[in-house]
Amino acid sequence: MADKIDHSLIKTDLYDAVNGEWLKTATIPGDHSTTGGFTDLSDNIEKTLMADFKELLAGNLKPDNDEMNEFKQFYQLVSDFDKREKDGSAPLKPYLDRIEALNSYQDLSDQLADWILTGLPTPFSLDIDSDMKDSTKYALFASGPRLFLPDKTYYEKDNQAAKQLMPVLQKMMTALFQQAGYEEAQAKAIIENATAFDKLIAPHVKSAEEGADYSKMYNPRSLDQIADSTEKLDLRTAIKSLVHGTPEKIIATEPAYFDALNDLLTDDHFQMMKSWLLFKTVMGLSGYLTEEQRQTSTTYSRAMSGRKEARSQQKAAYDLATGVFDQVVGDYYGRKYFGEAAKQDVHDMVVKMINVYKKRLANNTWLGKTTREKAILKLDKLGIQVGYPDKIDPLYSKFRVTAANDGGSVLSNLMTFTRIRNEDDFSRWNQPVDRTRWEMSAATVNAYFHPFYNIIVFPAAILQTPFYSLKQSSSKNFGGIGAVIAHEISHAFDNNGSLFNENGSLNNWWTEADNAHFHKLAEKMVKEFDGLPYAGQKVNGKLTVSENIADGGGLSCALEAAKGEPDADLNAFFLNWAKIWRQKATPEREQLLLSIDVHAPAKLRANVQVQNLDDFFTTFNVQPGDKMYRAPENRVKIW
Repeated sequence: MADKIDHSLIKTDLYDAVNGEWLKTATIPGDHSTTGGFTDLSDNIEKTLMADFKELLAGNLKPDNDEMNEFKQFYQLVSDFDKREKDGSAPLKPYLDRIEALNSYQDLSDQLADWILTGLPTPFSLDIDSDMKDSTKYALFASGPRLFLPDKTYYEKDNQAAKQLMPVLQKMMTALFQQAGYEEAQAKAIIENATAFDKLIAPHVKSAEEGADYSKMYNPRSLDQIADSTEKLDLRTAIKSLVHGTPEKIIATEPAYFDALNDLLTDDHFQMMKSWLLFKTVMGLSGYLTEEQRQTSTTYSRAMSGRKEARSQQKAAYDLATGVFDQVVGDYYGRKYFGEAAKQDVHDMVVKMINVYKKRLANNTWLGKTTREKAILKLDKLGIQVGYPDKIDPLYSKFRVTAANDGGSVLSNLMTFTRIRNEDDFSRWNQPVDRTRWEMSAATVNAYFHPFYNIIVFPAAILQTPFYSLKQSSSKNFGGIGAVIAHEISHAFDNNGSLFNENGSLNNWWTEADNAHFHKLAEKMVKEFDGLPYAGQKVNGKLTVSENIADGGGLSCALEAAKGEPDADLNAFFLNWAKIWRQKATPEREQLLLSIDVHAPAKLRANVQVQNLDDFFTTFNVQPGDKMYRAPENRVKIW
């Protein structure tokens, strides 16, 4: 069915003109916080794969490989709801007992490496990624833990969202602790202690806005410095054991947190920390137990996002199984529903967009010659991953399911896989970086640029209507997937991506004058969005600047590519751009995202960026006095 578009409204509000009729009738499913755009594509994939996997479980569909066979065994186990009811909280008990057995920091310190590999919570976080200064090798990163509330700003005095969320969280946790076998009074004491410790942590970790600035991520510290952050835990021995070596440096993304660690881990705080470990464990693992525990464990996330109900049993089983075997499922989906022809076509489109970008850089008037040449070199070295990986990550060949008959439960299998995954991650330390490795399943409706690897990735799932189709006109495709492709390329030159060179190493390849000019332009993009009213709050221009720069550059380059095609139709280009951002969301979700999401709200992404393009005004004859009009001197043009 063709969309009904109110052309008279385009000059007032492009997004509403394209999506207004849809918005009137669209309803958000009870187990969702959004509908439209990306969500619809995800729902369709879910429907397709759930039907396929029903056949797989029934034995009518044969697994293509060993990994798919293990996925089948795990899916069978998570779908055995009777067994989950029979098991009750028993699978969780060994982990709670292990925490309850701690009588001092020394008890935790003695088993710290094993504790981390098991996947139990710790008051700090360690992980492996490409060394930001030497992208050929993997390095060890250290950061603070995740807070109970969505962001540290929620811990500020008089934060209204926190006042609504904290009671919901405490009520949910009281119920989960009781379901796990604790007395109510006991549960309440643990929760009080845990939330007190969480409040102590909050001032020392980064907010979403602070975390969005990659220039402040690279804070190398020696092993001794990290180890000396606390006298209560032997971090030195744990780290050496985890990576099977002695790191000369550890990259602290939140140095202020490690400066505060000694004051957080004191004898006075031990009981609080222990309660915090119990709280995190119960909160994180209860969803894999009985139906009552699974339903209860979603209460808090539902309150945050405005979802009215938990996912059905069947959908939750699907989510869990496909989440654990995400690359295996991605391989199946990509090969069956996307295929080599579309893979090649999109790859060609990406190359075309890169060439448009190169041409624009070559003709750029505000960049100096050396910076321009370096930027073009970065594009020449840009890794392109489209559709699905050539092979399944070898990690999944290590996943072996222990069936119910052999004493396996959902949780015991999950924790086994967690350990295998953690061991695999830490084994990468100091090894050469694998730029061909995918971090997202091919069945995920998304795309990304990774500055540490200088790669762009477009999973098969996003490469469908309205974003892309071999049956759509070129202008529609460029207004959809073309703009998304160029958006990801633009990330290589946003305020974060521009800090990294052609190999993905943190390296200032800009001249001082070019850098100053770029930051002036970036500041214009901050101002363009900062303070825009939305969902009863205001957009944070600093938090969203990198995504807005990428949107601006992406849309502008996609437009140039569309104009270069023989069947160019700018009307169709702009209308499809507005259509891909179609979304209806609960007020709770909109408000949450305004606090923590690096993307601007979908409607503003659709409307604001077109106002920076001269062709928008001529295509729809938008004149001064029209709401969508923006004076030429106020149009932000970066790439």
